[in-house]
Amino acid sequence: MSHARESIQENNRCAPPGRIWHRVVFGAVGIVFLFQGSTLLAAVGTPGPGPMKAIPIVQVITFLFLMLGPIKIIAPFVKVTEGADIRLARRIAFRAVFFSSAALLLAAVGGQSYLATYSIPLPVLAIAGGIILFLIALQVILQQFTAPLQNERTVTVPSLNVAITPIAFPTIVTPHGTAALIIFLALSPDIQDKIAVVAVLLGIMLLNMIVMLLARHIVQFMGVFLQMLGAILGIIQVALGLQIVLVNLKRVWM
Repeated sequence: MSHARESIQENNRCAPPGRIWHRVVFGAVGIVFLFQGSTLLAAVGTPGPGPMKAIPIVQVITFLFLMLGPIKIIAPFVKVTEGADIRLARRIAFRAVFFSSAALLLAAVGGQSYLATYSIPLPVLAIAGGIILFLIALQVILQQFTAPLQNERTVTVPSLNVAITPIAFPTIVTPHGTAALIIFLALSPDIQDKIAVVAVLLGIMLLNMIVMLLARHIVQFMGVFLQMLGAILGIIQVALGLQIVLVNLKRVWM
């Protein structure tokens, strides 16, 4: 990340000054991140045992933002596209969002049929997603206490294939995010609710694309803030994963 910051700062020394709109956008993004972080604290206290009901759209936005949203994309995208010019980085961002959106929609449609074919209860799927969320979040937190390797590496120009892996898979499209999307659609009682869930998904994918296009500037101006926010959301994800597992274990046993 230090190499990425140095190259970003070097590029921005040559950029024309006075781009006040960048700071306005960064401030707006920061406010959204803070709002979502506080909302996630409330979302951890999801309802206890009982029949699974349709989830309010606010919680759908919160969960999908956490599991499929842009916070976890910024650092990997900057690192992967470190050797790319602005035009290539833009093409990678567009392609990554396209493949991610297509894959999630196909997984959602296929997941509904698999749930019916194999008679998989929704609580069981939720438990699987909660376990994956817990393990991934715990791994991210533990990595913060590991000293980074000081290996010198050569910055190379990436190909468009990095849009598929590692950007789209597994950075954007996560297993627990896919499971959450399938559950939200399965719990939607009518077509309007299903359309609302899909609209939320596409809105988050659009936000992902915007953040990737501004990723280098975001790292430069908001690097410390993003590290702090990432640590806070990592702890929340661990708690949320455990909460999902415990709540749905009670549903299975009762």
